[in-house]
Amino acid sequence: MSRQFDRRAFLRRGAAGAAALAVGPGLLAACSTDAPGADREGAGSSPRSGGTLRAAFVGGGASETLDFFNGPSALDLVRARAWHGTLGNLDPDGPDGVRYGVLKGIDVSDDLSAYTLHVRPGIRFTDGSELTSADILHSLSVLAGRSTLPVYRLAAANFDLANAKADGDLKVVLPTLRPIADGRMILCQGNFLVVKDGTKAFRKGMPSCGPFRLTEFTAGQGSAFERYDDHYGHVPLLDGLELRSIADSTARAGALTGGEVDFAHDLSPVTARTLTDDAKVRLVPTESPYLVGLSFQMNMGVEPFDDPRVREAFKLAVDRETMVKTVFYGNAETGNDLPAMGFPDYAGSLPRRTHDPERARKLLKEAGADGMEVRLTTGPETPGMVEMATLFVEDLKKVGVKASVRELPAGQLYADFAAYAALPLAGSYQMPIPALSTYQMSTAGGSPSAFGWKDAETDALVAKARAASDPAEAKELGTRAQRTRWEKGNQVLPVFKPNLNAQAEGVAGIREDLFEQFPGFSQASLA
Repeated sequence: MSRQFDRRAFLRRGAAGAAALAVGPGLLAACSTDAPGADREGAGSSPRSGGTLRAAFVGGGASETLDFFNGPSALDLVRARAWHGTLGNLDPDGPDGVRYGVLKGIDVSDDLSAYTLHVRPGIRFTDGSELTSADILHSLSVLAGRSTLPVYRLAAANFDLANAKADGDLKVVLPTLRPIADGRMILCQGNFLVVKDGTKAFRKGMPSCGPFRLTEFTAGQGSAFERYDDHYGHVPLLDGLELRSIADSTARAGALTGGEVDFAHDLSPVTARTLTDDAKVRLVPTESPYLVGLSFQMNMGVEPFDDPRVREAFKLAVDRETMVKTVFYGNAETGNDLPAMGFPDYAGSLPRRTHDPERARKLLKEAGADGMEVRLTTGPETPGMVEMATLFVEDLKKVGVKASVRELPAGQLYADFAAYAALPLAGSYQMPIPALSTYQMSTAGGSPSAFGWKDAETDALVAKARAASDPAEAKELGTRAQRTRWEKGNQVLPVFKPNLNAQAEGVAGIREDLFEQFPGFSQASLA
């Protein structure tokens, strides 16, 4: 069983961790093991290490919520993945490019008009009831279908959720809105989670079928879990899990070196460098294609970003190489204003956009936008966003733009998504998922996250690419669509960076949960 969650201790530990890092990397205390240290056997499970793993993340402060369908912070999704079962995860080594979760497989009709989801039999919620097709339908059609977050709009953009139906207790038939060949990649991205049919309110004690049961939650501070022994498939090795909300990168690292946590997520490059000589800590950065795209969104509904010359000027003004060297010490990749670098459908053959301030200045003058004023709104949602915004503003000043930065507190940039989508210029980051999925999730059909981009021809090209069974044809069509976005789009994406995670020696198994940007702990263990 996990420890009782102590809210006051949470705050004391965060402060103590920051102090520890300030004076230099300290000796790491032994990982928490409230249960006996010897491995134990559980019913139908492999040997367990026991203990409670403690992990620190950037949270969303008071905006954190148990309703992950509408939770804007990374920690909301990490918490949900520990608590609820997932349809599946992307897995390049899987037979369908995915690893299934509560599903045992997905069949696709020959004409690509329908997908049949096969529910794994015998999965039980924590209240003893069995998971059925009704639970899948409710989670997809009602909760994900009505979510305001772009990540959950992807299913509704491709499947006719209103006409989805159960075929008995263990099958769900999802009609497609148009032929689509890669729908498994949409449904099994790791973020489509399942709750019980009829769920409206999210609360501690609600039935769940994830690897852990939620025992405590305080927004802006953290949450605690205990192992769910009847979890389908792999029963967790850990007895418990604590997820702590620590906005500051230095404080997260200090909590790690001070022995207060065992895993620190998404550290800043400066902070990560302080840990390289600590023998008790191991850096575990994510690797391609699981790199985070850091970008700036230009709102095409706001003048002068409705002019393609202004958008191109902003892309040419940014000094990508300097951002990589200055902010990330060279440990990042320069971007080419398109998301999903490293995935097979990424248009890597397009020309690389260079830093050309003279051309940028000329385009702004042609558009009558020289001397324009703009404020770039950003926040520390992931390390590097604020630092990159600061450099970008300086680049813009060099081409005659009167630019400034507005920095919001951690967790607040996306808290009011409607207000965010109305900003003239905003910082953003992209989840590492395939390029065409990214387009449909955040851009197609004039999605709010598209910042005014709406191009029916490009939408049609993406749809054709997704419907192509021949990989070569899909690649050609997808590249054509991405070329249009590269030429006329409203996104400046200069850098792809790894998530610089760190963990105590003896921690293992986190990467086996596959969703690298949002770590899971179902297979984690402590030494």
